[in-house]
Amino acid sequence: MLVRSVNATAAFNRWCGIEVLSAGDGQAEIAMPWRAEAGQYAGFLHAGLIGALIDTACGFAAVTLVGRVLASHYAVNCLRPAVGERFIARARVVKPGKTQVFTYCELFALMNGLEKLVATGETLLTPVSQERASDEH
Repeated sequence: MLVRSVNATAAFNRWCGIEVLSAGDGQAEIAMPWRAEAGQYAGFLHAGLIGALIDTACGFAAVTLVGRVLASHYAVNCLRPAVGERFIARARVVKPGKTQVFTYCELFALMNGLEKLVATGETLLTPVSQERASDEH
Protein backbone atom coordinates (compact mmCIF):
# COMPACT_ATOMS: atom_id res chain seq x y z
CA MET A 1 0.00 0.00 0.00
CA LEU A 2 1.38 3.39 -1.06
CA VAL A 3 0.36 5.10 2.18
CA ARG A 4 2.23 2.56 4.31
CA SER A 5 5.41 3.12 2.30
CA VAL A 6 5.01 6.92 2.62
CA ASN A 7 4.52 6.52 6.37
CA ALA A 8 7.64 4.34 6.64
CA THR A 9 9.79 7.06 5.03
CA ALA A 10 8.74 9.79 7.49
CA ALA A 11 11.20 9.96 10.41
CA PHE A 12 8.70 11.88 12.59
CA ASN A 13 6.02 9.24 12.04
CA ARG A 14 8.48 6.48 12.97
CA TRP A 15 9.49 8.38 16.13
CA CYS A 16 5.81 8.70 17.09
CA GLY A 17 5.11 5.06 16.31
CA ILE A 18 2.36 5.94 13.82
CA GLU A 19 0.89 2.89 12.13
CA VAL A 20 -1.39 2.96 9.07
CA LEU A 21 -4.37 0.74 9.84
CA SER A 22 -6.18 1.36 6.54
CA ALA A 23 -6.20 3.80 3.65
CA GLY A 24 -8.13 3.98 0.42
CA ASP A 25 -10.99 5.68 -1.42
CA GLY A 26 -10.46 9.04 0.29
CA GLN A 27 -10.25 7.62 3.82
CA ALA A 28 -7.44 6.77 6.21
CA GLU A 29 -7.14 5.36 9.70
CA ILE A 30 -3.90 5.62 11.68
CA ALA A 31 -2.94 4.73 15.23
CA MET A 32 -0.24 5.69 17.70
CA PRO A 33 0.54 4.08 21.05
CA TRP A 34 0.80 6.20 24.20
CA ARG A 35 4.37 7.11 25.08
CA ALA A 36 5.35 9.19 28.11
CA GLU A 37 7.56 11.43 25.97
CA ALA A 38 4.47 12.38 23.92
CA GLY A 39 2.75 13.81 27.00
CA GLN A 40 2.44 17.34 28.23
CA TYR A 41 2.94 18.52 31.84
CA ALA A 42 -0.29 16.95 33.17
CA GLY A 43 0.27 13.59 31.47
CA PHE A 44 -2.16 14.01 28.56
CA LEU A 45 -1.18 13.59 24.92
CA HIS A 46 0.40 16.89 23.88
CA ALA A 47 -1.80 19.09 21.68
CA GLY A 48 1.03 19.28 19.15
CA LEU A 49 0.80 15.52 18.68
CA ILE A 50 -2.98 15.70 18.51
CA GLY A 51 -2.52 18.12 15.63
CA ALA A 52 0.14 15.90 14.05
CA LEU A 53 -2.15 12.85 14.12
CA ILE A 54 -5.02 14.81 12.57
CA ASP A 55 -2.76 16.36 9.93
CA THR A 56 -1.18 13.00 9.09
CA ALA A 57 -4.47 11.09 8.83
CA CYS A 58 -6.00 13.81 6.65
CA GLY A 59 -2.94 13.87 4.41
CA PHE A 60 -3.04 10.11 4.01
CA ALA A 61 -6.77 10.22 3.13
CA ALA A 62 -6.04 12.85 0.47
CA VAL A 63 -3.09 10.90 -0.95
CA THR A 64 -5.43 8.05 -1.84
CA LEU A 65 -7.32 10.34 -4.25
CA VAL A 66 -4.93 13.01 -5.50
CA GLY A 67 -1.36 11.87 -4.80
CA ARG A 68 1.25 13.91 -2.91
CA VAL A 69 -0.08 16.80 -0.82
CA LEU A 70 1.13 19.49 1.53
CA ALA A 71 -0.95 21.08 4.28
CA SER A 72 -1.71 24.73 3.71
CA HIS A 73 -3.95 25.06 6.77
CA TYR A 74 -5.27 22.88 9.55
CA ALA A 75 -7.44 23.42 12.59
CA VAL A 76 -7.85 21.29 15.70
CA ASN A 77 -10.63 21.21 18.28
CA CYS A 78 -9.58 19.57 21.55
CA LEU A 79 -12.77 18.22 23.14
CA ARG A 80 -11.39 16.54 26.27
CA PRO A 81 -8.00 15.53 27.70
CA ALA A 82 -6.38 12.96 25.44
CA VAL A 83 -5.72 10.09 27.82
CA GLY A 84 -5.39 6.56 26.52
CA GLU A 85 -3.27 3.53 25.79
CA ARG A 86 -3.55 4.19 22.07
CA PHE A 87 -4.85 6.94 19.81
CA ILE A 88 -6.75 6.37 16.56
CA ALA A 89 -7.31 9.05 13.93
CA ARG A 90 -9.98 8.49 11.26
CA ALA A 91 -9.93 10.92 8.36
CA ARG A 92 -11.89 11.36 5.16
CA VAL A 93 -11.78 13.63 2.16
CA VAL A 94 -14.74 15.99 2.18
CA LYS A 95 -14.03 17.55 -1.23
CA PRO A 96 -11.14 16.74 -3.53
CA GLY A 97 -10.00 19.30 -6.06
CA LYS A 98 -7.17 20.12 -8.45
CA THR A 99 -5.74 22.91 -6.28
CA GLN A 100 -7.29 22.24 -2.85
CA VAL A 101 -8.42 19.16 -0.95
CA PHE A 102 -10.69 19.53 2.08
CA THR A 103 -10.55 16.82 4.75
CA TYR A 104 -12.05 16.05 8.17
CA CYS A 105 -10.76 13.89 11.03
CA GLU A 106 -11.82 12.52 14.39
CA LEU A 107 -9.24 11.45 16.98
CA PHE A 108 -10.14 8.82 19.56
CA ALA A 109 -8.35 7.70 22.72
CA LEU A 110 -8.56 3.98 23.38
CA MET A 111 -8.54 2.96 27.05
CA ASN A 112 -9.56 -0.44 28.43
CA GLY A 113 -11.14 -1.37 25.11
CA LEU A 114 -13.33 1.75 24.97
CA GLU A 115 -12.95 4.61 22.47
CA LYS A 116 -13.56 8.23 23.46
CA LEU A 117 -13.62 11.09 21.00
CA VAL A 118 -10.91 13.53 22.17
CA ALA A 119 -10.47 15.88 19.21
CA THR A 120 -11.68 16.78 15.75
CA GLY A 121 -9.98 18.68 12.99
CA GLU A 122 -9.87 19.57 9.38
CA THR A 123 -7.14 20.31 6.91
CA LEU A 124 -6.85 22.17 3.65
CA LEU A 125 -4.26 20.43 1.49
CA THR A 126 -2.55 21.37 -1.75
CA PRO A 127 -1.67 18.69 -4.30
CA VAL A 128 2.06 18.80 -5.15
CA SER A 129 3.72 17.24 -8.16
CA GLN A 130 7.05 15.44 -7.74
CA GLU A 131 8.74 18.03 -10.02
CA ARG A 132 7.38 20.96 -8.05
CA ALA A 133 8.49 19.44 -4.73
CA SER A 134 12.01 18.95 -6.11
CA ASP A 135 12.20 22.55 -7.36
CA GLU A 136 11.41 23.92 -3.90
CA HIS A 137 14.42 22.30 -2.19
